[in-house]
Amino acid sequence: MKLYTKPGACSTADHIALQWTGQPFQLEILDKDSMKAPGYLAINPSGAVPAIVDGDFVLTQNAAIMGYIADTYPEAGLAGDGSPRQRAEAARWLAFVNSDLHPAFKPLFAPANYIADAGQFDAVKHSAKQRVRALFEVADRQLAGKHWIAGFRSFADPYLYITLRWAQGLKIDLSGLENLAAFKARMEADPGVQAALKVEGLA
Repeated sequence: MKLYTKPGACSTADHIALQWTGQPFQLEILDKDSMKAPGYLAINPSGAVPAIVDGDFVLTQNAAIMGYIADTYPEAGLAGDGSPRQRAEAARWLAFVNSDLHPAFKPLFAPANYIADAGQFDAVKHSAKQRVRALFEVADRQLAGKHWIAGFRSFADPYLYITLRWAQGLKIDLSGLENLAAFKARMEADPGVQAALKVEGLA
């Protein structure tokens, strides 16, 4: 299995998940130019990460890739203990990060995609930061009394962690969210997380 990633993008979450499997994999690190090069566009015509190639199978979209990794290496427990209930719980929180939290950052990264008037960019970013904060409050409540967002370590955790790194870089106020702070610290102490960050030049 080969993963295409861009350092610090959501694809780094897939890289962490692969580290957690303990199984061998290949990695190709891309930048904004190589993501648009013909060779990669043949793999993912949208020119985005992540993508994986496993033999003759090509898969894009983060949530789908996380599920594929979990199903390929079930012994890693990335979707729980194999029961439908734990699989659903892990998928619920993966969906929360993928469908709610991640998109909430987009106006911060590219406000011009949401409003043409550059004079309104700060207002758009301010609203986006409030939305992101509110979503992190949901995650913080969920983490009360838990080490992991689904209640057990799953493929949702690396994705949540990467969004916390984005929030830190964007100086989003997460003060008072002590459960999230403890979660972030646990992730950063994890050997698989450390290995992925080191390889991608993020440590």
